[in-house]
Amino acid sequence: MPYTVQHEEADSKGAFFINRDATRVAEMTYSRTNATMIIIDHTEVDDSLRGEGAGRQLLNALVAWALETHTKVLPLCPFAKAQFAKDASLRDVLS
Repeated sequence: MPYTVQHEEADSKGAFFINRDATRVAEMTYSRTNATMIIIDHTEVDDSLRGEGAGRQLLNALVAWALETHTKVLPLCPFAKAQFAKDASLRDVLS
């Protein structure tokens, strides 16, 4: 099921997230190391969305944003790391 993925960034922290009824039900967070690089540090999806591809939608939104902004990505989060390992089409943003 497609969800609306939102993005926020303040100072050196950012997140791609999905809200349902004004509650954050999924998020992928990152830390900015410099102007052109981020580290994905955590992904969390509420049990109500498990198996619906919400985590992958978060990652797809992050990758699209990284490509647009010429930002390189270092995935330390186990979920993101596994997705990059499985899908070579995402790897253009890796540092």
